[in-house]
Amino acid sequence: MKYIYDDLKDKNILITGGAGFIGSNIVHYLNRYHGESKIFIFDKFRDNTTFENGNLTSLGHFKNLLNFKGEVIVGDLANSNDLKKLDKYKFDYIFHEGAISDTTCKNQELIIKTNFESLDYFINKIKESEGVLIYASSAATYGNSKAPNIVGSGESPENAYGFSKLLMDMKLREIIQNNEDENFKIISLRYFNVYGSREYFKGSTASMILQLALQALRNKKVKLFEFGEQIRDFVYIKDVVQANIKAIEVNKSGIYNVGSGVARSFNDIVDILKLHIGDFEVEYIKNPYSFYQNHTQADISQTIKDLFYEPRYTLESGIKDYIDEIKRIYKDTK
Repeated sequence: MKYIYDDLKDKNILITGGAGFIGSNIVHYLNRYHGESKIFIFDKFRDNTTFENGNLTSLGHFKNLLNFKGEVIVGDLANSNDLKKLDKYKFDYIFHEGAISDTTCKNQELIIKTNFESLDYFINKIKESEGVLIYASSAATYGNSKAPNIVGSGESPENAYGFSKLLMDMKLREIIQNNEDENFKIISLRYFNVYGSREYFKGSTASMILQLALQALRNKKVKLFEFGEQIRDFVYIKDVVQANIKAIEVNKSGIYNVGSGVARSFNDIVDILKLHIGDFEVEYIKNPYSFYQNHTQADISQTIKDLFYEPRYTLESGIKDYIDEIKRIYKDTK
């Protein structure tokens, strides 16, 4: 469905992390519905380097960009020389999705440098053009605070990733408080547990929906931490794209939660998957992590009010919409 906004014709739009999960979905939405806009992607793309936890240091994949129309600029957010590649362009809109998003990465210096320090560059770019900067924040800013999670309350991250995103939001608050944003806008979107198309290349950091579905298809068995009753706010990628596009027309800078507004358990995921792929076994195992979010739930009241955001997908309808792609992934990776 096409949403009604400024037609974006001839607008220059930058998507950082455009070869990643959420970034590539925004890219393809813009290509489909705003084909006369000029799309630029800035992404590091993956190589063979890994963090000490064994996960890849970059997740962007060319296959997420098949049939993309626009310009690709290869670069690392933590490299100032790479950022200078963007100096010659003027952007009307920037969707800043690039980040180190691995919550188990222990390299605090690299996370802060990549996620937080690079934000200044994009703030300055949007000031120059008097445009709109929309950047990805995270529910990780709340840590294990009591749900429902409300912007401005319980912001106590438990990992360096969440802390880097909170630093970004604190920077935005400073800009708003000093009334520096009169000629431009900056919108922070705190994503909760996003799942859906083009997340496969996230590997072990992909959503539990995808991971459990593939386990079930491959092994007829899944493993859950005891006893599958942990509850999270799972939000479908199409709703996340909706929030980003609607943020274009918000008339003020601000920080907003992006979730479904409903908390669901891992056991709920299992029950829904069984409806689509048949029965399978569930094994409950001990949780080895010292920190683990047991309950997240986005308070989206302000997001609804200011962005006119309306979650269109429940966990049931989101998985139903996603299941054919999951089955294709299973067949392609057998």
